[in-house]
Amino acid sequence: MPFPNERCLRLIVRLLLVAAGLATGLPTQAAAPANADKAATDEDFAFQGEYAGEMEIDGRKERIGIQVIAQGDGTFAAVAYPGGLPGEGWMPPKKAKGSGVRMGTGPEVRVKLEGFDWGGVARQGEIRPGEVVALAADGAVKGRFPRVDRTSPTLGQKPPAGAVVLCDGPGPVVEADTIEGARLTEDGLLMEGATVKQAFGDAAWHIEFLLPYAPKNRGQGRGNSGAYVNGGYELQILDSFGLEGRDNECGGFYGIAPPAVNMCLPPLRWQTYDIDFKAPRFTDGKKVANARMTVRHNGVVIHDDREFPKMTAGHQTREEQPTGRLHLQNHNDPVRFRNIWVLPKP
Repeated sequence: MPFPNERCLRLIVRLLLVAAGLATGLPTQAAAPANADKAATDEDFAFQGEYAGEMEIDGRKERIGIQVIAQGDGTFAAVAYPGGLPGEGWMPPKKAKGSGVRMGTGPEVRVKLEGFDWGGVARQGEIRPGEVVALAADGAVKGRFPRVDRTSPTLGQKPPAGAVVLCDGPGPVVEADTIEGARLTEDGLLMEGATVKQAFGDAAWHIEFLLPYAPKNRGQGRGNSGAYVNGGYELQILDSFGLEGRDNECGGFYGIAPPAVNMCLPPLRWQTYDIDFKAPRFTDGKKVANARMTVRHNGVVIHDDREFPKMTAGHQTREEQPTGRLHLQNHNDPVRFRNIWVLPKP
């Protein structure tokens, strides 16, 4: 297929948190087909997402962020973060987990929530159109948490002077000159399983990606791909929205380091990786300095000058090297890409 151009776009719960399970670490399950098309979502999709607001706890107002994760057939997991959402006020590790269930039909449909907060206090609530509400035992509203649709501050960032554009905005790009194995969706998005033809060493990378909505999948079966920088160091791409932020989840480097904070947005929202890569150094064929990377996920630093004593599992090259090619892994999940460019450094 041609390479992308500007088209290269696009029962009960326990909420505020019981130690019931957010799907972390669960084995992959057979599930409904994953998709990267909003037209193919379900009734649960409207409730999934992020919410934030204030609530009085122990006599003082406290800001709380909430992430609600669809898990299929009207069930949900939920995580609450004192201080605000990840990257916007929450200070690890304090948080609470829960689950939820969709109830009612038509305009009365909502998600019932209940659980315990980080202080062990029982809580209950509902997801209503556009907000989560915390409820007292008599049904009175104790706190409101409006829906938040966050966007990466680097989304759509234009390449600086001197950058090599691999997946552009307006105007055509000849894929034969830039990417090997490029495939496009009907709406012009770059599909997984592509490799940049040119090798780079020290460089700044900008990558935009879209994760599929696959609510019944778990773990590594939930929108899996990866960006192999220099062919040897995989920065995981996975729908890890609401999960723990481990080294095999979004933003992690397999076997090397988890992200400092899990900045994964809900599926079907465009996300960004901005990567400053310093290649390993060699003298007379012997490595004398390890590779290093700083990574921003949706604008937040998740790896700060991270050192790599070795390549990650599944590396695309036999050994470490001073220059290498970016590979976007094909794990048989419909992950989409756009606006990819690289700025080589002297």
